Amino acid sequence: MCESLYRECRQCPRKCGSDRTKNKGFCTQDSGLVIASACLHFGEEPLITVHGGSGTIFLTGCTLKCSFCQNYQISQQGMGAKADRDTFVKMCLKLQEKGAENINLVTPSHHIPLLAEYIAEAKSRGVSIPFAWNSSAYESEEMLDLVKGLVDIYLPDLKTLNPIMSRELFAAENYPQAAKRAIRKMMENAPLNIVEKEKNGEVKEKMLSGVIIRHLVLPGRMDDSRMVLDWLKGHADGKACISLMNQYTPVPFTGPEDELTRRKKSLEAFSNRLVSKEEDKTIQQWIDSYEFEYLFYQELSDDTSWLPDFNRTQPFSNALAKPVWHWRDGFID
Repeated sequence: MCESLYRECRQCPRKCGSDRTKNKGFCTQDSGLVIASACLHFGEEPLITVHGGSGTIFLTGCTLKCSFCQNYQISQQGMGAKADRDTFVKMCLKLQEKGAENINLVTPSHHIPLLAEYIAEAKSRGVSIPFAWNSSAYESEEMLDLVKGLVDIYLPDLKTLNPIMSRELFAAENYPQAAKRAIRKMMENAPLNIVEKEKNGEVKEKMLSGVIIRHLVLPGRMDDSRMVLDWLKGHADGKACISLMNQYTPVPFTGPEDELTRRKKSLEAFSNRLVSKEEDKTIQQWIDSYEFEYLFYQELSDDTSWLPDFNRTQPFSNALAKPVWHWRDGFID
C-alpha cells in the first residue's frame, strides 16, 4: 500500500500528481526517505524538551515553499542523505538511549505512508518514548489517519489564515483551509495528557499526548496574527496548547540567483525584519485579553545565533542541541 500512495502522489493538499516512485514531486522528494540531521534539541517548548531534550530527526523536503524558511537547505534545496528503515530505527533507538523525551519528526508531511511503517517498526524494536509530528499542518485528514495511534504528540504550525499571504509566501493559497482541517484532526487524534516528571529533585511537566499549535508572528502583519489568535481561542483553547513565537529572523540565504530573486520578491509581502518592541508589547496585551488555558510565549530577543546550518555536524549552537547523526558523518558517538 505504501508504494501505491507514491504513484500519482496525492498525499498533501497540493495533490501534485507526480509519480514519486520514478520522479520527484513538488516536495523535491521521491519515494525514499532523506534525512539531514538527528539530535537532542533543547530549544523546543518545555513540555517536550523536559529534562532530556526532544529527539529531533530533520527530514529533507517539504510540501510548502515558505520564502522565510530557516531550514531552507533541507526543506527546499535537498540537503541530506538517504536513510532506510533500519537506519531510521537505529536513530530513534540512539536518541532514546541518549535520554530523549520523545522522537520529534520535523517536516514529515510528504512521507506519511512510509513513516507510518517506519514508526511501527521502531516501536516493535523497543522505542517506547512518544513520537511527535512536527509539521506545517499542510496535510490531508486521510493521510493523518495513517499515523493515528502511532504518533502521540502533534506540533503543527498555523502560519496564517490569510489566503493572499499563503499564496505569496508558501505557494499554497489553500493553506488556511487545509491547516484548520488538519489541526482539528490532530486534536481529535491526540487528547491532552500532561504529567509531571522528576529528575534529580527537579519536577517538570511532560506531554505524553496532545497538540501544541505554533504561530510565528510576522513583522508588520499583526492583523494576520490577530485572526489566528481569534481562531485558536474559538477552536483550540482547552483542547491544545498554544505556542506564540516572536523570533522571526531574516535568514542569510544562499543558492542559485533565480531562487534568490524569487525569494526576495516573495519576502516583499511583509516586513523582513525582527519583531519590534512595540509589536511585542501588543502581542502580550492580546495574550492577556484572550486568557488561553495553556500558552507559551518567549521573551523578545535580537539574538540570531540559533539559526541552523545543516552543512555543519552541529547545525545549531552547542547550547541548543547535541547531534547523534549527520547526513555526511553518519552516527556520532
